[in-house]
Amino acid sequence: MLIEKINDPKDLKQLHLEQLPQLAEEIREFLIGNLSMTGGHLAPNLGVVELTLILHYLYDSPNDKIIFDVGHQSYVHKILTGRKDRFDTLRKYKGLCGFVKRSESEHDVWEAGHSSTSLSAAMGMALARDFKGENNKVIAVIGDGALTGGMALEALNHIGHEKRNLIVVLNDNEMSIAPNVGALHNYLGRIRSDKHYQKAKDEFQQFLNKIPAIGGKLAKTAERLKDSLKYMVVSGMLFEEFGLTYLGPVDGHDIEKLADVFQQANNVSGPVLVHVLTTKGKGYQPAEADSHKWHGITPYKIESGQLLKAVGPPMYTEIFSQALIELAGQDERIVAVTPAMPGGSGLVKFGELFPGRMIDVGIAEQHAATMSAALAIEGLKPVFAVYSTFLQRAYDQVVHDICRQNLNVIFAIDRAGFVGADGETHHGVYDIPFLRHVPNLVLMMPKDENELRNMMKTAVDYNDGPIAVRYPRVNGRGVELDPEMTAIPIGSWETLREGESAVIITQGPMIQVAEEAAELLKREGLSIQIVNARFIKPLDEELLLKLAAENPHMIVLEESAVMGGLGGAVLEFYAQRGIDGLSVRLMGIPDCFVEHGSIKEQRQEIGLTPDHVAAQVISLMSGRLQNVKRQRG
Repeated sequence: MLIEKINDPKDLKQLHLEQLPQLAEEIREFLIGNLSMTGGHLAPNLGVVELTLILHYLYDSPNDKIIFDVGHQSYVHKILTGRKDRFDTLRKYKGLCGFVKRSESEHDVWEAGHSSTSLSAAMGMALARDFKGENNKVIAVIGDGALTGGMALEALNHIGHEKRNLIVVLNDNEMSIAPNVGALHNYLGRIRSDKHYQKAKDEFQQFLNKIPAIGGKLAKTAERLKDSLKYMVVSGMLFEEFGLTYLGPVDGHDIEKLADVFQQANNVSGPVLVHVLTTKGKGYQPAEADSHKWHGITPYKIESGQLLKAVGPPMYTEIFSQALIELAGQDERIVAVTPAMPGGSGLVKFGELFPGRMIDVGIAEQHAATMSAALAIEGLKPVFAVYSTFLQRAYDQVVHDICRQNLNVIFAIDRAGFVGADGETHHGVYDIPFLRHVPNLVLMMPKDENELRNMMKTAVDYNDGPIAVRYPRVNGRGVELDPEMTAIPIGSWETLREGESAVIITQGPMIQVAEEAAELLKREGLSIQIVNARFIKPLDEELLLKLAAENPHMIVLEESAVMGGLGGAVLEFYAQRGIDGLSVRLMGIPDCFVEHGSIKEQRQEIGLTPDHVAAQVISLMSGRLQNVKRQRG
């Protein structure tokens, strides 16, 4: 098999072009087989097999810089760059990352888990190359969906202005085009990229300008005529107007045509956009039939395409979806907003039931936030459903357009806390620090699925400004749901377990960790109080004062960055009121990025487990514990 011979891009160059289709099929079989056991981004990678092959065949990585937008379509790239023997570790703890990662390989020249960054990176690398007087190629591969991100358009504008040599590959797996139009485009692409044509065109314009009196007018007329014809026949004029030479569209699964169009691109001076048409899920019928479902999947049965999922209570995302549908049926002001994540955010069913009230803006989190602000001004109740990690991209809009104007926008923040296999680019561990300090905002997190429903009711009923509820990427606890949702008093905490030895202040999934730690400590003769700090902002000041007076040994436990988190808020509260004499320990995520693996492994690495919590409590009150043991002896 050809795939067994490929351990480096140099091995690929030893093959004949005619052998690449066979290698493409072997790679597809490899991906389908391996991802059936590990899960991962199947459909995007099946769609870019030939494209990735031709890029590594024609260009010299890592000297030539191949940049993948997001990086979830980089599995073929990993196979070709010496990592195929580690694919059984994909997205596992200490194994291969599901995205491009610079520490994994010298061929991974740029890493990102968020979209629309590749063009800015390409521009930076092209500028650096020119500053250093080098002559390598820079190629950015970006999907058509990522072009909705404002950052990509900003980069296109700069790329066209600077006129540096770089290639933008538009991996288009949504749009289609008739064969005859495609053939015309390919023909025009060859003409525009032909050096002799470019030279002749320039010489003809210089000739016209030299004709006394009428030369300039003739040149302008010829330019207008040329532009008019191009607008009539070239669908890529948007990119031409940005200043890029447009080539394509080209069949992204035809090796020979791909080779031809990239050879044309190499002949062009300045930035080039190569428009490549691909099919997500190519070569695996279930993935081709439903590329959305198979974008990122759990392990599955190859023959049937049946996904292998653990049985258990519904995910928090599903509970959010059900609650929102129920509330929207009662309140016509509710509209849902999502930045290209209707499936991941649980809004598909909502969109089917309320088609005029579900707004998908594409990959444009900043726009989604500011648009939600305007919806609120006009009296609607926008629910901005967004992953925690993607909300980071709209920070300025949250502060400036929503919170500063104190608008009634509801943030439904999914994937709060560790997310598992997607790793450090997708963990939702920074939203508490970057939201907690913003004026006017209320921030909540539920202990279970029933409380999530009640928090959604709380958010809809709240009319005094922006309010956010964050929830994790895990299954619920299987608790019984109340027949009707009930609003929770803003800023109220609750004591879940009484105790006199120490208190654990926590929220969300960490409550279960605290409960298990309390059971361990009970064996040591310690009685632990557990407080559900369900409102991260505002704090329950009355309960905090009571705790300081009755139970001065405290652990603040959170699956969030410690710096700027709930623990910091508790310490700030006591410091501002001059309350001292307390013994407080903060447990959360330290100043580091936590890599991919299971959520259980990530918690173990950081020390967010019952054993670690129990050890912290024992350390906190070691002197008192010795007295307890002596009394028992």
